[in-house]
Amino acid sequence: MEEKKIKQVNALESGTVIDHIPSEVLFKVINILGLEKIETNMTFGMNLESKRLGKKGIIKISARFPDDKDLNKIALVAPDAKINIIRDYKVVEKKSVQVPEKVVGIAKCMNPKCVTNVETNVVTKFNVLKNNGHIDLKCHFCEKITDQQNIEIN
Repeated sequence: MEEKKIKQVNALESGTVIDHIPSEVLFKVINILGLEKIETNMTFGMNLESKRLGKKGIIKISARFPDDKDLNKIALVAPDAKINIIRDYKVVEKKSVQVPEKVVGIAKCMNPKCVTNVETNVVTKFNVLKNNGHIDLKCHFCEKITDQQNIEIN
């Protein structure tokens, strides 16, 4: 008997699909992109089957396309995420998020005594450390290491 493949999420006419998000960070990606505040149609799925991740999340956003800052934010919490740009129900562009070497102004230092948390006019700066598939951030100012689970996006 032939096995039928059932789509778990409907097709998108125009917009962005963010795929291969680890299920445990799906809501973090939704929050850092501010998707709870947008008016456009959006679908997300969680705990979908994935050969690579076991379980994955996916986000489909109608009529919205990520900029480089959005892609950097996604890369910090879901470094293996894939971005598909859709137009007329067809994938017109595929991207993998790229983890940047430096992060400026998009993450918060977890050290409460860091100058970036004390002075309002100091912009955060981090060097990105890649550690066995995980992302850590080393603060440029206080040198505190923030591990991937504790990364807080501004």
